[in-house]
Amino acid sequence: EGNYNYYVDDEDEEDEEKEQGKWPSEDAFKGENKASSYIPCSPTPSARAPGPASAPSILNINVGGQTYRLTYQAVAIYPKTRLGRLATSTDRRCQLGLCDDYAAQVDEYFFDRDPAVFQLVYNFYASGVLRVRDELCPCSFLEELSYWGVRLKYTPRCCRICFEERRDELREQLKVQRELRSQAEAEENEQLFHHMRYYGPQRWRLWNLMEKPFSSVTAKVMAVASSFFVLISVVALALNTVEEMQQVDWKSGDSRPVLEHIETLCIAFFTLEYLLRLVSTPDLRRFASSALNAVDLIAILPLYLQLLLECFTDDDQPRGRGSQHEHDIEKVGRVGKVGQVLRIMRLMRIFRILKLARHSTGLRAFGFTLRQCYQQVGCLLLFIAMGIFAFSAMVYTVEHDVSSTNFTSIPHAWWWAAVSISTVGYGDMCPETHLGRLFAFLCIAFGIILNGMPISILYNKFSDYYSKLKAYEYTALKKERGKVDFTRRAMKKISECCGEG
Repeated sequence: EGNYNYYVDDEDEEDEEKEQGKWPSEDAFKGENKASSYIPCSPTPSARAPGPASAPSILNINVGGQTYRLTYQAVAIYPKTRLGRLATSTDRRCQLGLCDDYAAQVDEYFFDRDPAVFQLVYNFYASGVLRVRDELCPCSFLEELSYWGVRLKYTPRCCRICFEERRDELREQLKVQRELRSQAEAEENEQLFHHMRYYGPQRWRLWNLMEKPFSSVTAKVMAVASSFFVLISVVALALNTVEEMQQVDWKSGDSRPVLEHIETLCIAFFTLEYLLRLVSTPDLRRFASSALNAVDLIAILPLYLQLLLECFTDDDQPRGRGSQHEHDIEKVGRVGKVGQVLRIMRLMRIFRILKLARHSTGLRAFGFTLRQCYQQVGCLLLFIAMGIFAFSAMVYTVEHDVSSTNFTSIPHAWWWAAVSISTVGYGDMCPETHLGRLFAFLCIAFGIILNGMPISILYNKFSDYYSKLKAYEYTALKKERGKVDFTRRAMKKISECCGEG
């Protein structure tokens, strides 16, 4: 029979209008039986449909092959339900419209629905209490309740709380699966390319080349080359900051990195890669809203902005009247401001390493975890900010009168509070009074408790999302590899090379 939750609740239940309507429409519901739509009937509590083969007070019901017998009086108590409308209606056409079939010989109404859920509905008509079975899917259970017209308000409160928790958990899992599937699978459908006006098949092949590494050997080589250029670019960016890797121009006296040309070559490859993706996409709006494409643009944009600013700086000639000394001072000021902008542009180049997220399942799972857990991360940042403000004010109050103290103001104490809450403890600032040290101990203890709170949540979420995303990618990989036999193709190439040798 299954396990049931039996509860007794003597409190009055408040009305909750359209409780079943809170469930979101899912793709799994497409094609469902639409017999749950409302059919207007004329309820007459004193009237009932007579049957020649059964007692006048008995309503014979067949649900999924199982027969049930209910009295008209028990069903008529709930006239807004489907069986209540069936029992109180005097219109024969309306009665037949409420069921799927009718056997006139035995006066039996047939419903092609789940008998397991109707057993709960049958118990509801008999006892007046709607019980919930643990193993039932909340989605299908609400669908069945909506069909029979039974509302969740007849469920005991504690039982309803457990059911709503399972419903919300399932809703969140379905949402996560849809988003993970959209990340693992190609966003553009092949049909979109067939209906394109210009070069649809060619752009489809180009899209497979750039976005589906296992669609062909060339696509795999392209993906490996992209990861290789990202690593080379990051290494060159780091080595260009080493003093020994600088080359001095004897004519102008300016120093330029030795690996500058390698970095320029990487940017040229990234630019070509971005343009190919831009040309092959069938939906520019979706392309522009993609986070990975935004990372690609940020990776190549700083170099072009830097070249543009340098061109404007070189072409900038002194304007107006004045001495040469005044023009030199004005030029130095402009060069100084441009230099600050260039430093910011160079700083943006570190975002190139994020391009690895396109080929790394772990990085994409980590980003997806942060997006899904933004509320927990926001609460963590809020608690950290509250702790920093509170403990910095406490320590400043007891330490600012001490001679040669570093706690000269509350903003100066923010750094100490942030380092203490993070349990790093650089030691550049430390309290000297006994009360200040007590506040420092409380700050460190608060940081230990605070840092341990979100770790388990984020780790569990990350592990779950990573395994699901990996499963979706594995399914897509097997599908693509089914179309391309890499082993046979590689053996053919090797045999051709050996034959030529």
